[in-house]
Amino acid sequence: MGNNPAFGQAALDLGQIIGRNAWSLVYGAGDTGLMGAVAKGANTSGAKIFGVIPEHLINREVSSASPNQFIVTDDMHSRKKLMFMNSDAVVLLPGGAGSMDEFFEVLTWSQLKLHSKPIIVANIKGYWKPMISLIDHVIASGFADPGMRDLFCVAQTVAEVEATLRSALNTANV
Repeated sequence: MGNNPAFGQAALDLGQIIGRNAWSLVYGAGDTGLMGAVAKGANTSGAKIFGVIPEHLINREVSSASPNQFIVTDDMHSRKKLMFMNSDAVVLLPGGAGSMDEFFEVLTWSQLKLHSKPIIVANIKGYWKPMISLIDHVIASGFADPGMRDLFCVAQTVAEVEATLRSALNTANV
């Protein structure tokens, strides 16, 4: 959950927003950390939940959120691919190496024009500021086109995440 209670609250709030907007949650099927908090919020708000978990984590992270659909994959790569294929947008909450891995993979896919799904960095309490600065440094150093910065949005609050998702999803459905 991290060491700032605001992160857990943001995750719970995001889950509730998903339910309130009649959106579905596609997630890693775990009940630990912020992933579990989002699922709990989504579950209590009546959202449809689609969980994807690799076989090697099934005994450590299986969710109690009662996903409507639950798929076990052979490996992490298959998990990420299946989650992405079933999602309309990606939201990055504070997290660790796994969160960054998933973010950079979908960012790279966007950069390669393999998708145009919205990617939203939830910069709760400035958590992702160093990563955003690193991306800006990569661009300034000539290792990425400045357009890379346009491939994701940064939201400072869960309310901003909701507004960005509403706008992006309504535009995509027109």
